[in-house]
Amino acid sequence: YTLHEVVDPSTGEVIIPADTLINDHYVEKVKKAGIKKVPIRSVLTCRSRYGVCSKCYGVNLATGDLVNVGESVGIIAAQSIGEPGTQLTMRTFHTGGVAGDDITQGLPRVEELFEARKPKGLAVIAEVSGTVKINESRKKREVMVITDEGEVKNYLIPYGAWVKVKDGDTIEAGDEITEGSVNPHDILKIKGVKGVQTYLLQEVQKVYRLQGVDINDKHIEIIIRQMLRKVKVEDSGDTSLLPGGLVDIFRFEEENRAVEAEGGSPAIGKRVLLGITKASLATESFLSAASFQETTRVLTEAAIKGKTDPLVGLKENVIIGKLIPAGTGMSRYRNIQVMAEEEEQPEEIAVE
Repeated sequence: YTLHEVVDPSTGEVIIPADTLINDHYVEKVKKAGIKKVPIRSVLTCRSRYGVCSKCYGVNLATGDLVNVGESVGIIAAQSIGEPGTQLTMRTFHTGGVAGDDITQGLPRVEELFEARKPKGLAVIAEVSGTVKINESRKKREVMVITDEGEVKNYLIPYGAWVKVKDGDTIEAGDEITEGSVNPHDILKIKGVKGVQTYLLQEVQKVYRLQGVDINDKHIEIIIRQMLRKVKVEDSGDTSLLPGGLVDIFRFEEENRAVEAEGGSPAIGKRVLLGITKASLATESFLSAASFQETTRVLTEAAIKGKTDPLVGLKENVIIGKLIPAGTGMSRYRNIQVMAEEEEQPEEIAVE
């Protein structure tokens, strides 16, 4: 779906209206107009609190039509990523001696990304934007990044690392100085949420593409969305949140809106990147978390805190034996009655 209307730069004519499903017909029009980029609605930016909205998800790739309300897109995403995973290599192979020998490839690399682990063979990354100056002596190699304001940041290059930048190059904050993998948590710190979303998406796709597997971006985006759902509260302000606690981004914003409406000071927090295992355990539902891992810890914590389970997910409803809130089990589909079309009665014509 388009986010804004797409306008032909030469004629000013609206090619695609806002909030419209982009089909092949529109794609041709955009190509003809020579437009390179079109802002679209994405799962990553969707504002739905539970699940995602059908417009941000778009087309169900199985049917080619707009996705139905109640479709389990998370399960489709997991299966679409997991099934081709069988084709990925389970070993680490070396890429021509250029990159370090300890760069993980294949399935372990996908796991490393989704678990948001600190990778092996870390690259040195620039924390500021500026111009590169390289100092080499017999004892050490040092890369200096000089910002436009004249501030200098020094980076010691470990022995044997392959430097990717040259003297006089201009680099952006978050760019790699040496060859290697980047810690996604560092990218979140330097480039922000959008930067880490793009990085994770591209890196996961890179692994699959090496094996000739094509996965649609939206499946990976759904997983990344869940990894970035939480905010770590740093200062609670006048809200009821606790400093140091992990809360859902939507609850965080809701609390802040309520406090600001009364003239209080909002809470300050920073987005955190959780691996998929941690993200599953940090869910609002204790039944779902307990059925996954660390059952004793999850249940004792829920008991101490006096938690209630809102029963919005699939797992918790399966556990207690209710209909799952997906597909035809959703409340909106419960009270549907099929109306039989009334047969047209033949008109009676009086014969004189």
